[in-house]
Amino acid sequence: MALNKKTIDDINVKGRRVLVRCDFNVPLKDGAITDETRIVAALPTIKKLMNDGGRVILCSHLGKVKNGPNEGESLAPVAKSLSEKLGKEVVFVSDYHVTGEAAAKAVEAMKDGDVILLQNTRFRGAEETKNGEEFSRELADLADDYVCDAFGSSHRAHASVAGVTKFITEKGGSNAVGYLMQKEIEFLGNAVENPVRPFVAILGGAKVADKLNVISNLLEKCDTLIIGGGMAYTFLKAQGKEIGNSLVDDSKLDYCKEMMEKAEKLGKKLLLPADTTVVSAFPNPIDAPVDVEYVSTDAIPADKEGVDIGPETCKIYSEAVKNAKTVVWNGPMGVFENPTLAAGTIAVARALAETDATTIIGGGDSAAAVNQLGFGDKMTHISTGGGASLEFLEGKALPGVVAADDK
Repeated sequence: MALNKKTIDDINVKGRRVLVRCDFNVPLKDGAITDETRIVAALPTIKKLMNDGGRVILCSHLGKVKNGPNEGESLAPVAKSLSEKLGKEVVFVSDYHVTGEAAAKAVEAMKDGDVILLQNTRFRGAEETKNGEEFSRELADLADDYVCDAFGSSHRAHASVAGVTKFITEKGGSNAVGYLMQKEIEFLGNAVENPVRPFVAILGGAKVADKLNVISNLLEKCDTLIIGGGMAYTFLKAQGKEIGNSLVDDSKLDYCKEMMEKAEKLGKKLLLPADTTVVSAFPNPIDAPVDVEYVSTDAIPADKEGVDIGPETCKIYSEAVKNAKTVVWNGPMGVFENPTLAAGTIAVARALAETDATTIIGGGDSAAAVNQLGFGDKMTHISTGGGASLEFLEGKALPGVVAADDK
């Protein structure tokens, strides 16, 4: 899929103030960043703008900020990490108002190639998340041009993702996408719109309702659709099978039946688990030792709960990706946070690591699983956005992409 949007290669930023929306929503533990993947992913765009003589103003959200601005969700640790990685001080504007006087002064003092980081955009609450005009205008007032490089937030029409672009346009500036956005859209876009076949899509995870809309779109595009994770049990129940205490979304049973019929009509393979790993009770805590049994999906005991695909299904699913040329995977096959119940997810990750296909991992839990299991470097592309990659695979237009200027 050609990206017909302005990219940072299309704009001249020398001496201009460029507001860059990044995705620095990194995990923190006791004030330290535990996974810097998203910071590293943003570096190529930041370096390009610095080297071209732009005055780079970075902004991002971090966390959900449910109880108002607080130091625990400040971007201060990100500024420190960026300074180390760029070999240059990234000035952090710690003001909770984000776009207040402190920000204006910091921008005023900038020279070409300088970088500053604004405070967490969600410290402005609903003004950010409800795409408030005033906050959008204040962000635009700080800059001449705008770059969106936050794929992980691009499915949300927030002030710092979408609203700001209108005011940049009004003042004659450009709205472009950064390298990370470009890479994500090209990988995911090509996989879905123009895949090298056979194209296999693997969907898992517990959030049944989230994935069901993706199924309909992918069934039209792929050759084989593999279903695992918690949502498989809704399909099995729709087939009339006993699923015991397994996760189920009863409101989606008819939808699952429709999808199975659709697959048949389109001549696509829809693979469901042939056997499953069951437990008497869900592990508490989630990684606690647990006794498991493997049973056929035709014989799940009424008092047990399915928590992973079984060994037979691991073989079938691994076989299905062997001859694929394109594989898109979103969502683990079981409760991968538990070492005993990660077997299905490990089997699929290993099969993807061994295939010659282009392998694309849709962010979120599957990205975490692949990285934790040590298969990250064997994948062609690991998306930085879970929700965004899902909506993209659903065929939805992403606000952060739509808001960029057309070429």
